[in-house]
Amino acid sequence: MPADADHHGQDGAHGVPADWGALPEPVRGRLVELAAASLGELSEADVPKRLRPVVRFAPAKRSRVAAAPLLASLRESRRFRAAVVAWARANRPAALDVAAEDPVTAAAAAVLLDDENSSALLTTVAERGEQASLRAERDAALARIERLEAELAEVRDELKAEREATQRARAERSDELERLRERLRERGVELRRLRDAEHEARQRFEGEGSKIAAERDELAEQLAKQRRRAEAERARAESAEADAQRARQSAREAREADEVRLALLLDTLDGAVGGLRAELNVGATAADHGRRPADTVASADNATALRPGGAVSDTAGLQRLLTLAGAHLIIDGYNVTKTGYPELVLAEQRQRLVRQLGALAARTSVEITVVFDGAGVVAVPSANVRGVRVLFSADGVPADDVITDMVTREPKGRPLIVATADREIITAVTKRSAFVLPPRVLLDELGRV
Repeated sequence: MPADADHHGQDGAHGVPADWGALPEPVRGRLVELAAASLGELSEADVPKRLRPVVRFAPAKRSRVAAAPLLASLRESRRFRAAVVAWARANRPAALDVAAEDPVTAAAAAVLLDDENSSALLTTVAERGEQASLRAERDAALARIERLEAELAEVRDELKAEREATQRARAERSDELERLRERLRERGVELRRLRDAEHEARQRFEGEGSKIAAERDELAEQLAKQRRRAEAERARAESAEADAQRARQSAREAREADEVRLALLLDTLDGAVGGLRAELNVGATAADHGRRPADTVASADNATALRPGGAVSDTAGLQRLLTLAGAHLIIDGYNVTKTGYPELVLAEQRQRLVRQLGALAARTSVEITVVFDGAGVVAVPSANVRGVRVLFSADGVPADDVITDMVTREPKGRPLIVATADREIITAVTKRSAFVLPPRVLLDELGRV
């Protein structure tokens, strides 16, 4: 620190110390500006610890973010204040002029130098600031008064115009009211005339009113009788139509059932005839005469026979069943899809299974029916894949009951293959000598399609 700065500080100590807590805002800003400007050029020893984080900032940013610490450090650290004074003497000597014409500059210099006139200079700055504030308030009040006077003049002019318009409208309404009164008098005369005419007409037709009422009541009674007879006839016709419809439906169902049974019987007979033909070697080709005795020994696969009511253990057994004449493959839909691809939503599960079954139907002659639970299905699909019958159980009826009922309705002797892992269905269909097909075996076969 320069010697002259320290000497000045000692001399200023004999004066009245400045009240740092009551510094006017302009003086506070000037002191913060000087401290922020000098901070980057001071030695680390002269900078208080709380100001060191902002040393790397630009002076303007120091003033903005560290105004309170800068001012507190000037007040509390004589070393830091002396360093700021020394920097100002070297870089901004005008900022330390206690006799400067600008009262803010003089007051800030006096506070930094502990000058004995600092209190008087601060009082001057405060009074001038207050006078400037009062002048600004006075000017604003005068401007507001002038604006209000102009608005008052405009309101007066508008009020005058409104009064004139009101007077004209009042005169116009008075004339209109007089015209309306005249029209009202005319309407009153016409109303009295109409009332007299109504009274005369009522008296003239009053005698005929009772006769018209009696005829109206009689016609209403006859119409009610006709309606009752028509409703009775319609009810009898609807009942007869319903009876006829039920009869036609029963006849159609019986005819369809007979046709199905006949077709199945013919298919079974055809398969039996083919089996007998093969067993008796009737119509054998010339290639068959070249067989050797060893060719007649049955292999392990040929020796394996499927028993009705048993379970199919592999795809080879399933393929042999699919070649049986009149075979019917019945699938428990969701039981199979939730085994093969449970990650899909139900609609996509149904689509994938039906599509795979369609490919299986295209390469075999087996009849295929897949049954899904109808619960939760918003709209039942109207179109099915060719060769695959898709059924949805009725509301409240599980698919298990539909499958069991379907197996029960099939004629005895027809090869039935039920794909399911449901134990209740397995128990029910094995009693009807149906083959039980595990879902995994069916999925393996469909994966080959």
